[in-house]
Amino acid sequence: MAQRQRVKPVSPLRVLREAVGRVIFVKLKDGSEYIGKLDATDSTMNLVLDECVELKPGTMEPKVKYGRVLIRGSHVVYVSVDFEIVAGGSLPIG
Repeated sequence: MAQRQRVKPVSPLRVLREAVGRVIFVKLKDGSEYIGKLDATDSTMNLVLDECVELKPGTMEPKVKYGRVLIRGSHVVYVSVDFEIVAGGSLPIG
Protein backbone atom coordinates (compact mmCIF):
# COMPACT_ATOMS: atom_id res chain seq x y z
CA MET A 1 0.00 0.00 0.00
CA ALA A 2 1.43 3.37 -1.00
CA GLN A 3 2.07 5.90 1.71
CA ARG A 4 0.29 9.20 1.47
CA GLN A 5 2.35 12.32 1.77
CA ARG A 6 1.23 14.66 4.47
CA VAL A 7 0.71 18.14 3.18
CA LYS A 8 1.36 20.89 5.68
CA PRO A 9 -1.56 23.34 5.62
CA VAL A 10 -0.72 26.90 4.64
CA SER A 11 -2.42 29.84 6.32
CA PRO A 12 -3.92 32.27 3.76
CA LEU A 13 -3.10 35.15 6.10
CA ARG A 14 0.52 34.06 6.24
CA VAL A 15 0.68 33.96 2.43
CA LEU A 16 -0.68 37.52 2.30
CA ARG A 17 1.73 38.77 4.95
CA GLU A 18 4.64 37.27 3.03
CA ALA A 19 3.44 39.10 -0.10
CA VAL A 20 3.80 42.57 1.46
CA GLY A 21 5.92 44.68 -0.88
CA ARG A 22 4.97 42.66 -3.98
CA VAL A 23 2.52 43.50 -6.76
CA ILE A 24 -0.73 41.55 -6.36
CA PHE A 25 -3.96 41.13 -8.34
CA VAL A 26 -7.27 41.42 -6.48
CA LYS A 27 -10.73 40.42 -7.76
CA LEU A 28 -13.75 41.76 -5.88
CA LYS A 29 -17.29 40.38 -5.54
CA ASP A 30 -18.67 43.09 -7.83
CA GLY A 31 -16.37 41.84 -10.61
CA SER A 32 -13.89 44.72 -10.44
CA GLU A 33 -10.18 43.92 -10.68
CA TYR A 34 -7.24 45.79 -9.18
CA ILE A 35 -3.48 45.51 -9.16
CA GLY A 36 -1.09 47.28 -6.85
CA LYS A 37 1.79 46.86 -4.47
CA LEU A 38 0.61 45.27 -1.22
CA ASP A 39 1.55 47.62 1.61
CA ALA A 40 -0.36 46.02 4.51
CA THR A 41 -2.96 43.42 5.44
CA ASP A 42 -4.71 42.34 8.64
CA SER A 43 -6.54 39.37 10.15
CA THR A 44 -9.74 40.18 8.21
CA MET A 45 -7.86 40.31 4.87
CA ASN A 46 -8.29 44.06 4.50
CA LEU A 47 -5.67 45.12 1.96
CA VAL A 48 -3.78 48.39 1.57
CA LEU A 49 -2.42 48.78 -1.97
CA ASP A 50 0.02 51.42 -3.20
CA GLU A 51 0.11 52.47 -6.87
CA CYS A 52 -3.32 50.83 -7.22
CA VAL A 53 -4.88 50.59 -10.66
CA GLU A 54 -8.41 49.40 -11.48
CA LEU A 55 -8.37 47.33 -14.66
CA LYS A 56 -10.93 47.12 -17.43
CA PRO A 57 -12.65 43.75 -16.90
CA GLY A 58 -10.79 40.83 -18.48
CA THR A 59 -7.91 43.00 -19.71
CA MET A 60 -4.65 44.45 -18.45
CA GLU A 61 -5.72 47.93 -19.56
CA PRO A 62 -5.93 50.53 -16.78
CA LYS A 63 -9.39 51.96 -16.19
CA VAL A 64 -8.56 54.27 -13.24
CA LYS A 65 -5.33 54.99 -11.34
CA TYR A 66 -6.02 55.50 -7.64
CA GLY A 67 -2.66 55.60 -5.89
CA ARG A 68 -3.07 54.31 -2.31
CA VAL A 69 -6.30 52.45 -1.46
CA LEU A 70 -7.86 50.30 1.22
CA ILE A 71 -9.85 47.27 0.03
CA ARG A 72 -12.20 45.73 2.56
CA GLY A 73 -11.47 42.03 3.06
CA SER A 74 -15.13 40.99 2.97
CA HIS A 75 -15.34 42.22 -0.65
CA VAL A 76 -12.41 40.11 -1.90
CA VAL A 77 -13.09 37.00 -4.00
CA TYR A 78 -9.44 36.11 -4.59
CA VAL A 79 -5.90 37.47 -4.57
CA SER A 80 -3.03 36.45 -6.85
CA VAL A 81 0.24 36.98 -4.98
CA ASP A 82 2.38 35.73 -7.90
CA PHE A 83 0.94 38.29 -10.28
CA GLU A 84 4.29 39.94 -11.15
CA ILE A 85 5.61 36.57 -12.33
CA VAL A 86 2.46 35.71 -14.30
CA ALA A 87 2.27 39.15 -15.94
CA GLY A 88 5.87 38.87 -17.09
CA GLY A 89 6.74 42.47 -16.31
CA SER A 90 3.91 44.07 -18.31
CA LEU A 91 2.23 45.81 -15.38
CA PRO A 92 0.28 49.05 -15.83
CA ILE A 93 1.49 50.52 -12.52
CA GLY A 94 4.34 52.75 -11.56
